[in-house]
Amino acid sequence: MNKKPFKLEQMFGSKTRARLMALFLQQPQDTFFVRELTRRIDAQLNSVRRELKNLVQLGFLSEKQALQKESNRLSDKKKYYCVNQDFILFEDLRSLFQKVQILVKQNLVQDIQERGHIDYFAFTGRFVDASDIPTDIFIVGSIMQDDLEKMISKFEEEIPYEINYTLMTKEEFLDRRQVADRFLMSILNGERVVMIDRIRS
Repeated sequence: MNKKPFKLEQMFGSKTRARLMALFLQQPQDTFFVRELTRRIDAQLNSVRRELKNLVQLGFLSEKQALQKESNRLSDKKKYYCVNQDFILFEDLRSLFQKVQILVKQNLVQDIQERGHIDYFAFTGRFVDASDIPTDIFIVGSIMQDDLEKMISKFEEEIPYEINYTLMTKEEFLDRRQVADRFLMSILNGERVVMIDRIRS
């Protein structure tokens, strides 16, 4: 079995390009200004501008102009970008990136298992388009908080957004489940993708 972690930039030649594509494919209805993109994917401004130009030339992105109002008068036009859903490879790339996310998630689960004892692990929240669930990753087990934070930060480098996670001990989980804790029930009764479940019902 290949233990080497999957890296998105290995496929697309540039981490900035890969993260831009992932962001636009996951939010195809949204438009973004350049500085917003640099903040969202944590990249250098010049690098983002260069890759945006490449993606526009490729036909993957559309570049538009917006009139900004300053001091009650129209100022210089400002560019913003959106994915071109008529791009011939749009659906193929979207499907590919969804599968890539599975590999990236498997990397995270494997890393966490190697550094602690995990009884339960589920992706939920934004990973399953459930905005009403207040956490994106739910973990029950024993692992050093510092180690977990480092692994989550590393995971965030492979996806174009910050995530929220929750860690509970098995004892806390069982106690809160017993009293039908509202937060816990919102997770257990909501949409989720369970990766590990060693807790008996």
